[in-house]
Amino acid sequence: MEQLAADLWLTDKDRNLPITLYTYVYVAGVTLGPALETRGQIVLSYLSKREPTLTKAANQIARPAITILLYDAITRPARLLCTEPVVFSLTLWAAFCFGLVFLSTQSITQVYSTIYAFSDSSGGLIQISLFVGETIGFLACLPQNTYYQRSAARNTAEPGTPIPEARLALSIPASLIGLAGGLFWYGWASFPHVHWMLPTVGLAFVGFAVMVIITAVDMYITDAYTKYAGSAIAAVALGENLFAAWLPLAAKAMYTNLGFQWASSLLGFVALALTLAPVGLVWKGETVRRKSKFIREAASA
Repeated sequence: MEQLAADLWLTDKDRNLPITLYTYVYVAGVTLGPALETRGQIVLSYLSKREPTLTKAANQIARPAITILLYDAITRPARLLCTEPVVFSLTLWAAFCFGLVFLSTQSITQVYSTIYAFSDSSGGLIQISLFVGETIGFLACLPQNTYYQRSAARNTAEPGTPIPEARLALSIPASLIGLAGGLFWYGWASFPHVHWMLPTVGLAFVGFAVMVIITAVDMYITDAYTKYAGSAIAAVALGENLFAAWLPLAAKAMYTNLGFQWASSLLGFVALALTLAPVGLVWKGETVRRKSKFIREAASA
């Protein structure tokens, strides 16, 4: 979606709601997975009925040479990820957040079954707290978009144009208080003598931050790299999928060896460190963008 946003919606104002809504559906859908049950036979039956139509339509689409597709799909995102500090730092930040959603599917079951004797299904329902936080985060992103548009009035470098770093305004406190604070809360409220609702509230804070941060990253990169937005977002998506695949694998060992409190605290400290990325961009973002070859080319296109 973000890859197409710069082409489908030509102005940053037009992109606000579509990208925010897409990010919400994207993150919330993943979060609700453990709490929902899918009937595979119905899905397969539905797909089999549509397959002939889909196959016919696909065959009628003209495709570029596979070598061109592979070159553009692999080399440019890799170059952006390796040579652009903006893409690299924001990818780490967003990927960590996205990986936490998947890690939570493991840690919640382990924490709540051990401390509160929850069954696996009951532990899965705790995942809804993240979804609640993400929904609140989605609602918070709407005035954040308005704040971004109003930043044009105080842009002295390019009068009338919104300041790109205004996209990150809400994400910094969300990262500090919601992500890092929520992780510390979740960890140090996980004791048998503490009611299970208290660590659950901490998870809601994490969900809020995840939504706000991923939306801010998608918005900022799409606006900054308009011409190359597809490749830049592909680099972010690569990081997100890598973290989503590997971070949950460490959950059981980390929470067993470090304990529930210090395992979540370790993640909280990582969240604090990654908050330096948006802080640095708000502080020196104009200088960073001016030195970026890709951003200069995108601006001149």
